[in-house]
Amino acid sequence: MAGQRGPLVTRLVPHQPMRPLWRCRNCGAEWPCQPARLVLLTEYRNDRIALLVYLSTLMAEAADHLATLNGHARPANLHDRFLGWARAR
Repeated sequence: MAGQRGPLVTRLVPHQPMRPLWRCRNCGAEWPCQPARLVLLTEYRNDRIALLVYLSTLMAEAADHLATLNGHARPANLHDRFLGWARAR
């Protein structure tokens, strides 16, 4: 029918890292971006140590990727970016 529109389809893109750049696929911020941090805190709310282990693993992967992209210079802020916000309280 004229004037009718099809269903509105909203594709939600999760805030996941885009490797090897380690930027958010959704918002383009450095990953983990604020929305990703919120999701991670929610998912690991009962096991902060597991969250820190997971983030440490990703930080090591990001360090390798970013060092390769930056001529083997490792970014200085990775600890704060990956772990500083998630430490146990």
